[in-house]
Amino acid sequence: MLIGFNTKLMREDYEVSRKLATQRFPFLMPLRQWQRKKSYYMKMRFDGNRYSSRQEPPFPYELAAARSLLINEHTGADIQYQYNKVHNLRLASEVVSRVVIYPGETFSLWWLARHADEREAYKDGLCVHNGRLVAVYGGGLCQLSNTLFWLFLHTPLTIVERHRHGVKEFPNPSTDDPCGVDATILEGWLDLRVRNDSCEAMQIELTMDDLYYYGRILVKRPPEKRYRIVNENLRYFEKDGKTYESVDVIRQTINAKTGAFLRQDALYTNETEIGYKLTRPL
Repeated sequence: MLIGFNTKLMREDYEVSRKLATQRFPFLMPLRQWQRKKSYYMKMRFDGNRYSSRQEPPFPYELAAARSLLINEHTGADIQYQYNKVHNLRLASEVVSRVVIYPGETFSLWWLARHADEREAYKDGLCVHNGRLVAVYGGGLCQLSNTLFWLFLHTPLTIVERHRHGVKEFPNPSTDDPCGVDATILEGWLDLRVRNDSCEAMQIELTMDDLYYYGRILVKRPPEKRYRIVNENLRYFEKDGKTYESVDVIRQTINAKTGAFLRQDALYTNETEIGYKLTRPL
């Protein structure tokens, strides 16, 4: 026990010293990011997982679908960043769309998207950093990770890695939309991964038009089950002068032919800071 405790302290001291070094010497940050990414992908090569990479012609049946607006005109920032985001989404979507997750395989967003800007560079897009909306290279790809995570929740795929946003900057567009179903990513640090523990291959499809970004999960046979995501125990509370949202994310399984309710599973509890003024009392 003592050894484990000391190891934990050493790890925390290392994290603090590393943070201070990059803060005191900002020019070290690109080197740190390069080192982190190299180490990250090297570990993936030897972790024993089979990562999905094969792109195939579209499967015939739809298991899940999602749609979101491409342009957000209410960020308060230059609208050009929204157009840049669309450009970035297109590049990343091209390497992810039509990829098949076979039984026993693991899907990793960064394993596929790490070279999406090789032939055509990303542009600066908006990203939340330290509680502020800032422009960064390749920003805006959280719309891709959010879309994929929402789709994955509507499948029997096993969530292996998902990271919530630290701050929820805007309320849900509709009160009917479930809370706590976002996923943030940061290359070398934060990934979105799922594993196919089922007996059926599942394919990702991503497209866009002038207004919307679309995602689908496709399968080879007509689905026997479909899934619905709902919330329970939504509450808001204050802690250290900040407001937080806590909610249980629930998946309901439905018979695809009859619509009959089959079962309900509690997936996780999502807790995040609220970055906007609530219109409802705590």
